[in-house]
Amino acid sequence: MSPAFTEDQVRRYSRQMILPEVGGKGQTRLLQSKVLVVGAGGLGSPAALYLAAAGVGTIGLVDSDDVELSNLQRQVLHDVKTLGRSKAHSGQARLEALNPEVRVVAHPVRLGPANAGDLLAGYDVVVEGSDSQATKFLVNDVGVRLGLPFVVAGILGWEGQLLVVRPRETACYRCVYRGTPAAALPSCAAAGIVGPVAGVVGSLQAVEALKLCLGLGTVLAGRLLLYDAPTGEITPVAVTRDPACPTCGGPTSRERSER
Repeated sequence: MSPAFTEDQVRRYSRQMILPEVGGKGQTRLLQSKVLVVGAGGLGSPAALYLAAAGVGTIGLVDSDDVELSNLQRQVLHDVKTLGRSKAHSGQARLEALNPEVRVVAHPVRLGPANAGDLLAGYDVVVEGSDSQATKFLVNDVGVRLGLPFVVAGILGWEGQLLVVRPRETACYRCVYRGTPAAALPSCAAAGIVGPVAGVVGSLQAVEALKLCLGLGTVLAGRLLLYDAPTGEITPVAVTRDPACPTCGGPTSRERSER
């Protein structure tokens, strides 16, 4: 049975609790969920804000950088008052101001092979929004190993991409991108980025993360979502698991159970 909601909680979450897919049971699941946001930047900012607003009970923010003036064009977690402050702590303060009920855990560290397992293990869902291809592959590899669903996205210029991974059930990030040359993946600092593109794609990440927390079966797993701002088109492209993938290759859990 769901615990009783306070009067303030009913008012705060009423617009989503009236949805049949959420209701009181779903809201309770959100309040009990833990989501780790890797990268408190252009993608992590809108994603974390909407997750906090929706009442996700615990949100972790991983980012080792400090807030710079050039960030404020798209990283809406931060403002001029937090220039020079750790992005993890700046984001923590912003989310706590938005929704004091949410527990926000700041991880002002760089995600790496030595700490990734410990950081990811305490969460139910991961939102990967860093600007590092190496970090995306690391989150993918650790997430698959832990059986942890995650939403990974990238943005550049006027375009964005998003992929939801259900470990060993759908294509992982390496299945799709392991053949991409590093030279083909310039950074936003080198190639530029339109701020609202980060807002659109980061918001889509929040939607998918909420669906995972709620246990809905209609997440974008198995499809790579492509966003093209100049045309306004959002195109899902089917992707399949690579049996030879070094991270998730081999039979799915369903295939193993049918043997």
